Amino acid sequence: MNLKTHRLVLREITSTDIPPIHQLNSIPEVDQFNTLGLPANYEVTENIILPLIEAQQEFPRLKYIWAVEDFHQNFMGLFGLNLGKLTYKSAEIWYKLNPIYWNKGFATEAVNRVLKFGFEELHLHRIHAGCATENVGSIKVLEKSGFKREGCHKKILPIRGNWVDNYEYAILEEDFAPLNS
Repeated sequence: MNLKTHRLVLREITSTDIPPIHQLNSIPEVDQFNTLGLPANYEVTENIILPLIEAQQEFPRLKYIWAVEDFHQNFMGLFGLNLGKLTYKSAEIWYKLNPIYWNKGFATEAVNRVLKFGFEELHLHRIHAGCATENVGSIKVLEKSGFKREGCHKKILPIRGNWVDNYEYAILEEDFAPLNS
């Protein structure tokens, strides 16, 4: 399932994406708020990504992982949608972009497209996202996209040997519809 916006293509990852994903995950700025940490080597990235590619064949589908690209097929980052229990009609999103694409509206554009997919095609009721309380960029992206802060989890994220606080954000289908009508 590929998604498009006026500037981006979100296409499902393949094994050919492992090298740019490894490069992305090796950028210290990208890792600043990431619980995975910098990969020790290429095989670490491969061991994380290959099961995600295999999960694309599962039914019912519970995970979507997209490579974010511009229309010139330049790899910009990753975007994920993880579905919860089907009876709850909820999902969690996550994303990471190469810093050269930060502060240009690409993350917000990708979030809005995935919200549209989640609410209109998957018929979800609620989509949530978490971000470290110091991750100002992600906070702005989520709030611009209509997410509301629901709370703070104290010292829940293990990042580089420290426990970090995490804000929890969510948007409901009825809150998304007016933003996109």
